[in-house]
Amino acid sequence: MNNAICLTNHFLIAMPQLQDHHFFHSVTYICQHDAEGAMGVMINRPLDIPLSEIFTQLDIAHNNPAFTKDAIYFGGPVQPNHGFVLHRPEQLWQGMTLVSKEIALTASSDILSHIAHHDQPKDRLIALGYAGWGAGQLEDELAQNAWLNVPADANIIFNLPAEQRWRAAAALLGVDLTRLSDEVGHA
Repeated sequence: MNNAICLTNHFLIAMPQLQDHHFFHSVTYICQHDAEGAMGVMINRPLDIPLSEIFTQLDIAHNNPAFTKDAIYFGGPVQPNHGFVLHRPEQLWQGMTLVSKEIALTASSDILSHIAHHDQPKDRLIALGYAGWGAGQLEDELAQNAWLNVPADANIIFNLPAEQRWRAAAALLGVDLTRLSDEVGHA
């Protein structure tokens, strides 16, 4: 990515005019961005699937009734049957990628077994699927004003309700998304 910025560990915030049903009013945490493309997990689209159902489908024993309330998120339209866990990097897991000092991404089942038996890590977001962009695609979409981007804040991922994350991520830039027009233009 010559002369380009790296958006790893950034939020990608959908502009109000972005009408794609997958990304409308979405916030995506970018886990990887390089010359070959970008990969991220949407953090504000809870599905109507409880964590307990995922454990049952994967034949992972569990007995914590709170898991019926833990939401699974729609991480994006790519590989929607594949699970990803954003979490604080408190210990090592198989296939764990350290995205920043505060956030890791793990796509292996060992972390799910640990969650089922120990309810740890507490700070976690479990998603099905991810958002992906080919080489130059994300940069083109940014040039078309489809997205805002800002360095990520782990507290937005782990401590805010999903319905507040879109506005809170934009507020990191000092932007009130309710005041923006859905019309696209360039000065």
